[in-house]
Amino acid sequence: MTTSSKSPSILLVVIAFAIVYLVWGSTYFFIRIAVQGGLPPFILGAIRFTTAGLLLMSWCIIKGEKIFVAKDIINAAVTGALLLFVANGIVIWTEQTLPSAMVAILVSSAPIWFILLDKPNWAFNFKLKSTIFGLAIGFAGVILLFSEQIGDLFKSSDTHSKLPWMLLLVLGTISWSAGSLYSKHKHPSVSASVSTAWQMIMAGLIYIPVSFLHHEYDHLNWNQIPASSWGALIYLIIFGSITAYSAYVWLLQVRPATQVSTYAYVNPVIAVLLGVVFAGENISFIQFTGLAIILASVLLINLAKYRKPKVDVAVLAEVE
Repeated sequence: MTTSSKSPSILLVVIAFAIVYLVWGSTYFFIRIAVQGGLPPFILGAIRFTTAGLLLMSWCIIKGEKIFVAKDIINAAVTGALLLFVANGIVIWTEQTLPSAMVAILVSSAPIWFILLDKPNWAFNFKLKSTIFGLAIGFAGVILLFSEQIGDLFKSSDTHSKLPWMLLLVLGTISWSAGSLYSKHKHPSVSASVSTAWQMIMAGLIYIPVSFLHHEYDHLNWNQIPASSWGALIYLIIFGSITAYSAYVWLLQVRPATQVSTYAYVNPVIAVLLGVVFAGENISFIQFTGLAIILASVLLINLAKYRKPKVDVAVLAEVE
C-alpha cells in the first residue's frame, strides 16, 4: 500500500482494517505456538522483523522505489523501536509471567493513550463525544470479556508479584501509542512500504543484541524446534508483519488515529474466537456480552466519522 495525495477508496480502507483486525488478533495464537515450541521471545522478534523487513525492502527495490533517505530512515528507526521493540517486546516478555487475559486488557488501553497523547488533535478528538463514549465502553467490554479470568488472578497469592509486570505492560502500551502517533505526524518522503520495511529492519536489529544479553542462545537447540513453531514464525513474518503491520502503518497515514486504534478492542475478540474454534474453549454468557459491547463500541467510533460529512471531511483533511 502506498500513500497518495488523493483520498483512498473506502474499499481499500475496509480491507486494511479487516487485515489489522483479523490477522493481528490471530498473532497471539501463533506467538504462543512459536514460543512454546522452543523459540525464545527475543530471538523470535529478531528473526521475525528482520526477515519481514528485508523481504518487504527487496520488493520495494524491485519496484524501483527510493530507499535511502536519511531523515526517513531515522524517523522509521524511532517508530520501529517504540512499536516493534519496546511495545511488542514487552508484550512477548510479559506473556511469560502474566495471564493472557491481563495482557489483553492492558494492551486494549491503547485507544485511551492515543487520545491523551495526540495533543495536536485534542480539539477534534474531544469534540466527538460519541467517539470518547465508544472508546470507554470498548475498554469496559474488554474488561467484561476477561472478567472471570481477572477474578481468578486476584484470588491467587502472587498478585503483588505480578504488579511490576502489569506496570511494564502499561509502559509498553504507551510506547505503542506514542510510536504510532510519531509515525502519523512524521510524513515520510518515501512510500509507506519503504517506511514500514525500515521500521521492521531497525527493530529486528535491536532484538539481536538483547537476545544475547538474555543468553537465549546458550541452551538453544535449533534441531529440537518443531515444525509447528517454524510454521507459526512464517505466518508471523508474512501475515503478522508484512501484511498486517504494513496495513496498520498505511491506515495511520490516511485515517484518524482514534479510528485506527480500535484494533486494540477487536484483537482480543479474535483471540477468544480462535480459542473457541481451535482449542475447544467454551465461551460464557458474560464473555459473549463483552464481545457484543466491544463490537458495538467499534461501530460507534467508526460511525462518528461519517455523521457530519461536510464538517468532518474538512477537519480530517487537516488531521491527515
